[in-house]
Amino acid sequence: MKTALTYDDVLLLPQYSDIKSRKEVDIGNDLDDKIHLDLPIISSPMDTVTESAMAKVMYELGGLGVVHRYNSIEEQVREIIEVPLAAAAVGVTENFKERARVLVSAGVDILCVDVAHGHHILVEQAIKTLKDLFGDTVHIMAGNVATKEAFDDLSDWGADSIRCNIGGGSICSTRIQTGHGLPGLQTIIDCSKSDGKAKIIADGGIKTSGDIVKALAAGADFVMLGSMLAGTAESPGNIIKTESGILKQYRGMASKEAQMDWHGRTSSNEGVSTYIDFKGSVTEVLGDLRKGIASGLSYSGARNLAEFREKAIFVRQTPSGLQESKTHILF
Repeated sequence: MKTALTYDDVLLLPQYSDIKSRKEVDIGNDLDDKIHLDLPIISSPMDTVTESAMAKVMYELGGLGVVHRYNSIEEQVREIIEVPLAAAAVGVTENFKERARVLVSAGVDILCVDVAHGHHILVEQAIKTLKDLFGDTVHIMAGNVATKEAFDDLSDWGADSIRCNIGGGSICSTRIQTGHGLPGLQTIIDCSKSDGKAKIIADGGIKTSGDIVKALAAGADFVMLGSMLAGTAESPGNIIKTESGILKQYRGMASKEAQMDWHGRTSSNEGVSTYIDFKGSVTEVLGDLRKGIASGLSYSGARNLAEFREKAIFVRQTPSGLQESKTHILF
């Protein structure tokens, strides 16, 4: 039986570095031939993560925000028309073709085929339909997948970038409910072996800037974040004030609450809804992540992502090693 690794199971080996400043490190990457991101971070198309406010800040700081699809076509268009270089999610059933046409007419140049299980006939049909409609004028992001075989197929179907991970999100219960999935780091390791041209987006299970660094070292071109960007001033969601502080809503799109709000009914319950501490501006969160990623590359003596992947060396760590890795003076 195969052993599958999480981000907590490994560390990167520090190496000789002649980098004197983080300013020497370029963490940017090309999403395709026309789109370059200075920050390899994409905000998740969730209704408590990305609407226009988040997408605009992501753009301003060099990343990308994908506006969620859990609204009417008109509401989604209102969210994206204020965002340059706009990205928006669509589904695979009902009015997805109409939604896609309207979004592209409104200026969207990145469409995200957003479903939980991407290795599926409906996703195949949706990707091919969108490619037939728009050709290479629109970047098609798709997912989610967990295996190299799935990555190969979505790439062959026409996806330009693929979200890789199933069940690893902090508010996702897919693995518990269905028994299916694969640890996040292992997904990236496996998908990076593909000959497909699609870009790899590590999506799920990332908790720290160190996890982002590990994902990039394993072969991811970008990471997609949900919980790390939720709870900020720019994220949608209800705010409540308590005696202990300010909280903000964060929920999985397969949670009962999200399904009832969107469909008026529930199907498979594969997520939860909760409140998390308010974090302030996402600008500060992304600034800290940028510094952490650049520092991570410098510890391997790498000035860019391509060089980093060539130099990066993983080692396994024991559970005791994980405890030692964390700050532990207070425990």
